[in-house]
This record gives sequence, C-alpha cells and structure tokens, in this order.
Amino acid sequence: MNYQYTYESPLGTMVMLGTLTYLTDLFFVDETYAPSYSDSTHIEKLTGPFEVTVMWLDQYFNGVQPLIYPPMDLEGTVFRKQVWSILQAIPYGETTTYGAIAEQIAHREGKKRMSSQAVGGAVGHNPISIIIPCHRVVGKNGELTGYAGGMDRKEYLLNLEGKHT
Repeated sequence: MNYQYTYESPLGTMVMLGTLTYLTDLFFVDETYAPSYSDSTHIEKLTGPFEVTVMWLDQYFNGVQPLIYPPMDLEGTVFRKQVWSILQAIPYGETTTYGAIAEQIAHREGKKRMSSQAVGGAVGHNPISIIIPCHRVVGKNGELTGYAGGMDRKEYLLNLEGKHT
C-alpha cells in the first residue's frame, strides 16, 4: 500500500510519499524533479513515518536541529545513493561543495577524479528534500547554485541554519 500526506511548510506545500514503514519521498509540489504520483494509487494518511517527518519538519522550521529522523527507504542508482549518503553527513549549519563530494566519492572508489556535474545531477534528484540536506551543497566559491526546490528556498534554508548571509 502506498500513502501520501500533505504538509504546509513556511516555504510552501510539501508532499510525503511512503509506506506504513518508510518515508520514500518528500518534496515541494512545484519542485523541479517532483515525482509523479496519483491520488488513485496513494491513500492520504498520517502514517508512523509521516508523523516523525512532521515532527522533524516542525522542529526544523522552528530553528531547532532535529535529532530524530524518520525511517527512509531510498530508491536510486548506487552512485546516487552514495551522494545522498554523503549529503546526510553534512552537519546542520554547514555547507560543502559539489567538488568536495566528487573528491570524496573518487577517493572511496580509488579513482583520480569524479565529475562534479554528475554529483550535481544526483544532488538535484534527492528524493527527500530538506531532511537529506541537498540545500547545504554550494558552488566552489560558496556561491548559491542549483536547488530543485528553487533558489529562494535554498537561501531561506541556509539562513535558517545560520550559514548564509
């Protein structure tokens, strides 16, 4: 059974998708890579994972670093899952660059280089916005670049965390 739940954030309407066990997607309804889903295949219900997600988002948008995360089940290629794992390790209030993530993956795989653009593609297709903090990835000189949810939202999220002025 597939479930959905709608959350009204300070930045606009977000949708959660998942099962009774896991959160699989969290996105703004107008996000660039929002998954397609149908009300006919998803039941609107506040499941256990969605309850934890709502608590997490409420804390986050109130300026508190959440400590309890919803159980997540991520579908994607091995490469994308590697990138999403690195995103989850970026501390609250800090940023990293696409290049730094590419270097980290290259090092793990014993390669000389990894494409920053490939990393950018994986970051952009992050299925769980905000909780997997793709907004914490910036350009090599700290400039704000790319965010599937929109640059205004990225700037808001970084400012909320006290990182970008």
